[in-house]
Amino acid sequence: MLDTDLNARLVLEARKAREQAYAPYSGEFKVGAAVMAEGGEIFSGCNVENASFGATMCAERVAVFKAIAAGHRRIQAVAVIADTTDPIPPCGMCRQVIAEFGSDAEVIMANVTGDSRTSNMRDLLPSVFHFRRRGQ
Repeated sequence: MLDTDLNARLVLEARKAREQAYAPYSGEFKVGAAVMAEGGEIFSGCNVENASFGATMCAERVAVFKAIAAGHRRIQAVAVIADTTDPIPPCGMCRQVIAEFGSDAEVIMANVTGDSRTSNMRDLLPSVFHFRRRGQ
């Protein structure tokens, strides 16, 4: 469980990243995320939409991929924030990506009005997909 200060820092970093979101196709549905890698380093990301909707990238995956590109392989915590009525959870695709690098990661879901709730990755994605070749 993250302490209150670290929780607030992750949400703040996600909030700052949200300001950079590129979201013209969704009517400006801007999302920000921040992940804390093992060791405490924080990486943030925002959603980046594309005219070819399938090429759109969610904020959570941007943040995770930045951590991976920096050499990290374990995610301890994730915060995600958007201008929604309720705190926003990661989408299914993002849950799968987060779980690959942080099956026990703490997930802080927030909205811009200050509401938040916290869960664990195992609770958000209880049947995570694992790739295993035959004979492994």
